[in-house]
Amino acid sequence: MVSQRLTETSQNGIAARSRPGIATRLAGFLERAWRPAALLAGLFVAWWVVTAAGLIEPYLVPSPADTIGAITAKPEYFWDNTVTTAYETFLGFVIAVAIGVIAAVFMVSSATVEKTLYPLLLFAQVVPKIAIAPLFVVWLGFGFTPKIVIAVLMAFFPVVISMVTGLKSIDPEMLQLSATMGAKPAQTFWKIRFPASLPHLFTGLKVAATMAVTGAVVGEFVGADQGLGFVILQANGNLDTPVLFAGLLIMVLLGVLLFVLVEWLEALVMPWHASRRPDSATTTL
Repeated sequence: MVSQRLTETSQNGIAARSRPGIATRLAGFLERAWRPAALLAGLFVAWWVVTAAGLIEPYLVPSPADTIGAITAKPEYFWDNTVTTAYETFLGFVIAVAIGVIAAVFMVSSATVEKTLYPLLLFAQVVPKIAIAPLFVVWLGFGFTPKIVIAVLMAFFPVVISMVTGLKSIDPEMLQLSATMGAKPAQTFWKIRFPASLPHLFTGLKVAATMAVTGAVVGEFVGADQGLGFVILQANGNLDTPVLFAGLLIMVLLGVLLFVLVEWLEALVMPWHASRRPDSATTTL
């Protein structure tokens, strides 16, 4: 009974809205996607025009055809290395999310824990990962582990900071109301605090998704015999700019794919949030 009343109260009196149909969601997706798609198409055309006109030497910036040709010439090579980096990125991201959420809960639950951990987290974030990456290679070897650890370190900070902010953003009156209604701490957390923290959490997850890709590639720069970082370093040493650009392009697409996955998960978990309603779109003057 208490859980039901808390759920109704946390909705702030807003009537539940039915989920939009497939056509509505598709229209909303197209509305959001056409502008960035047009921008990317414009950048691609500009890239093609600049290289086709010979304004930049091919050994500096290869043409789109040469870049795509480098991928199609060695599809297995790029596929195997992409899978390696994707594995390191995804696993590092998942571990960072799990540790970050748990750490945030402990930090919000105890002021002593927050005052103890926060300086350490800030110190770990400030230290350049490229500077400490060789240490992880020495300590953990040349396998997947050091790359995953660096990906975790890169993605951890935005997760824990956004989660702490979300858990603290709840209106104190809501907490007082839950206490007067006899809610237990666990009920208050799952019915009020955690749902209220989700918008902040997913903001941090979107940042962490891109940071995890960077962390995995940084680890591969230091010591690896596979992965997109290895592809980029090898191409740089051979002055093979088409392969280098191909590796960079795939790395960007991998980050975008993980970002889109987080956005899809956000829409699945938070259909009730204002940002997911059709009438919440901002109007332009």
